[in-house]
Amino acid sequence: MTDYIGYESLSQAALRGVVREALKIAQSEGGLPGEHHFYITFRTKAPGVKLAQYLVDRFPEDMTIVIQHQFWDLEVLDDHFEIILQFSGVPQHLFIPFAAVTRFADPSVEFGLQFTAPTGDGATVIGGVTTTPAPETADRPPEAGAASAEPADTSRPASDGTVVSLDAFRRK
Repeated sequence: MTDYIGYESLSQAALRGVVREALKIAQSEGGLPGEHHFYITFRTKAPGVKLAQYLVDRFPEDMTIVIQHQFWDLEVLDDHFEIILQFSGVPQHLFIPFAAVTRFADPSVEFGLQFTAPTGDGATVIGGVTTTPAPETADRPPEAGAASAEPADTSRPASDGTVVSLDAFRRK
């Protein structure tokens, strides 16, 4: 059957809206409440991504940023967010379209989303959106509580389009 409505794209856009709204909370004057912190993985060469060339050279495919204590000038718009993070003590401005985001996790509440990867032409590869537990490495705080970047975990298998209930991963 042909999906003329495009449910896959609609689902991806709706779940990226969850990321946008969580970032809007971080943007508020009080910052992130409680122990919340975000791991956001994005494609460094996706259309619209803007970051220092040395970061693209260091992370040629994917980059994971941590938004926790030390971030500045977070601005969340409908199609992208901008933030200043420190890398090796040097502040860097990042411009990240939501379409470039491939993973979002808040390990403080064991919440995570994984998106299908955008292609180089801005289209989305069909494959489904899955909810996943936060990465196991997310329990480690970033160095000195600062925002950090690390290569994305590429050892996970590709999504088969299955939606997984988060209840199976919650501590009881």
